[in-house]
Amino acid sequence: MPFTSRLATEADLPALKALMDAAIAEHLKAFLDPAQVELSKSIMGLDTQLIADRTYFIVEDAATGRIAGCGGWSRRATLYGGDHSTSQRDAALLDMAKDAARVRAMYTHPDFKRRSVGRQILDVCEAAARDAGFRSVELMATLSGEPLYKACGYHQIERITAASRDGVDVPGVRMGKQLG
Repeated sequence: MPFTSRLATEADLPALKALMDAAIAEHLKAFLDPAQVELSKSIMGLDTQLIADRTYFIVEDAATGRIAGCGGWSRRATLYGGDHSTSQRDAALLDMAKDAARVRAMYTHPDFKRRSVGRQILDVCEAAARDAGFRSVELMATLSGEPLYKACGYHQIERITAASRDGVDVPGVRMGKQLG
């Protein structure tokens, strides 16, 4: 396998931030205008609670050790947003008998796009959520991520405005999937 996965640690934070910045700038520009991409930066990013909860993963190139992607899952109510986006954060624990686990903060470095990195992250996250007792997962997709999630069996729950400021809106797609 060309990629390996492992849990992220606090020591990975600088590399994760750089990867996320590159991914946001590159992947969204085909779907959003520059003002929307800039506004996206204000809501996207890493929620370090995921690292503290030991539910955030890194996918690395097996040959070089370079981080190719990252993503996690959560048993907390927050659906999306990084540490700096406080308006939609909710640290309440979900009820696995009735709530869907959250897939969160998925990013693929632009140098590794279209190499199944996103699928590997999803597989690891879904397996971990299933092992924890969840029967379903939800996520907030960007327009650039939506095709991957559809291809991986996710369905649209609703289209939303994930952020809005000064007449600039950032669309998002809440999606879900039953875990087998």
